[in-house]
Amino acid sequence: MRFGPVPVAEAEGHVLAHAAEGRPGDGRIPKGTVLTADHIGALIAAGRSEVIVARLDPGDVDEDAAADRFALAIAGPGLEPSAAGTGRVNLRARGSGIVAIDTAAIDAANRVDPGITVATVPSWQRLPEGGLAATIKIIPFAVPGDALDAACAQAAGAMTLLGPALASATLIETRLGAEPLPDKGRRAMAARLDRFGVALSERVTVPHAARDISEALRAAPGELLLILTASATSDVRDVAPEGVRGAGGCVIHYGMPVDPGNLLFLGMLGDRPVIGLPGCARSPALNGADWVLERVICGQSPCEIDIPAMGVGGLLKEIPTRPQPRERRR
Repeated sequence: MRFGPVPVAEAEGHVLAHAAEGRPGDGRIPKGTVLTADHIGALIAAGRSEVIVARLDPGDVDEDAAADRFALAIAGPGLEPSAAGTGRVNLRARGSGIVAIDTAAIDAANRVDPGITVATVPSWQRLPEGGLAATIKIIPFAVPGDALDAACAQAAGAMTLLGPALASATLIETRLGAEPLPDKGRRAMAARLDRFGVALSERVTVPHAARDISEALRAAPGELLLILTASATSDVRDVAPEGVRGAGGCVIHYGMPVDPGNLLFLGMLGDRPVIGLPGCARSPALNGADWVLERVICGQSPCEIDIPAMGVGGLLKEIPTRPQPRERRR
């Protein structure tokens, strides 16, 4: 593509780089217009002798066509491209879910040509139906076709929306003593599950003892098993993890480099995932449990979830009331 000023008389068929006034009464000719003979006449009548245009070379692809092709290459199942306009296409979620992104592929595609770009949400971001997952922008008025082909090849299928794979969950809450449990934790977890259309079974509360947790797990009807303990899980051999083992399950991982959310554990009971929730799950605010919960609901096996890799970006917020705040307030 060649870009620069040309005499108005030679501008027909080229792309107008900047909006220009035509003859009085005709109004402005918008930026990006492919100039016709009528436009040329209007510009001459307005006294223009020169305009800045983009002249496409053989093999160049105009911005909208290029954006359409690049978006279709990137979008995997669950993502819907918008119509192109001024070189931009948005990818939106067809339903609720989380976005799986091949970050290396996106990086490679963005390095092909500086005029071919895609910006995405973070990998594993939760999106509602219609949520924006990515925006594709072709920066110049056209890009070389071979560069577009290379970018499309690099980014092929790099983004997929993973929708809910589970339909039901059981939350087991433990209690200390005879006092009734507040329902704050259950309400917070029900709201999280509802985002994905996952039904929460009848309330289950048991004494804070491994044997009682084991019995509740074996009897639980949910496809996903959640444990919210009255006392924090302080070790991989603590009460709740032992309850999972006593029910015949296993603990895959304990602890996570995400704060709030450190005291989470993840396991399996047969083919059902088990998440031992940290105490912060009683709050509706974002915490590490959300990241694990969302991936499990959307079909990722607990064995595939790389919890240690969550540390970068895992400092979610300060908690002023924690016993040892990260930074003492003055």
